Amino acid sequence: MKKEEKVEIIEEIKNLVKNSSGIFLVNYSGVNVADINKIRSDFRKEGVKYKVFKNTLFKKAIEQIEGYDKFNPQLVGMIGVAFAGENFVAPAKIIKKYFDEKQKFSFKGCYIESTFYGAEKLNTIASMPTKAEIMSSIVGSVAAPASGIVGAINAVMRDLVLVVEEIGKKKAA
Repeated sequence: MKKEEKVEIIEEIKNLVKNSSGIFLVNYSGVNVADINKIRSDFRKEGVKYKVFKNTLFKKAIEQIEGYDKFNPQLVGMIGVAFAGENFVAPAKIIKKYFDEKQKFSFKGCYIESTFYGAEKLNTIASMPTKAEIMSSIVGSVAAPASGIVGAINAVMRDLVLVVEEIGKKKAA
């Protein structure tokens, strides 16, 4: 590989890291091509970029950025990197699902924003709600009191109409 190509790859890595809310390292050793294609497809559906780089180039890129030094000991063997967009929970869910099924594609660690989480935190991260789930929960919470108020007002109006009808019947009789 020429020096220019290496510089371009390092720049690509730096851009991906800077524009990601989460960076996940996985060991893809033993995963067959069909499964890797399925995993890549699942990542794409969630807006996650999955890339494989030479460990030395990835290490150089994160050294230039600084703040990702806990990745260095993880960069051994066949390492793939998932770069999360807004939904930093999606890669964890996909990694966990595949690992639970095949016992391959093992999670090595991740940075979410600027915090490092080791391999033991995969279940915790994967169980977190996604941004969409949080938003729908907030909307549901806000809408619930409003629908309760509307129901109460309708009940009062219905009772008022019944009272007026009863008064009208008594006067007519």
